[in-house]
Amino acid sequence: MSSQIEPSEENSAVSRPSTSGPRSEPLLTQRAVLVLLTAAFFGFVVGGLTYLSTRDVASAALAGLACAGASTLGLHQLIG
Repeated sequence: MSSQIEPSEENSAVSRPSTSGPRSEPLLTQRAVLVLLTAAFFGFVVGGLTYLSTRDVASAALAGLACAGASTLGLHQLIG
């Protein structure tokens, strides 16, 4: 009764990515990253300015999220 595992059995449970296949696609395109990062920047700026103006965190968060959402849609159409 040998408790040694054969090399073929040891590697059978481990899946390795194929190196001979086509390159995998990135999760997000460069355009999508640019749109989302720019929208997040705009949201942070608007949220920060709203907080400095009102000293209300809830209003600042709402304004920042609204700006980020609206600018995502606008940048999606603008950057094409």
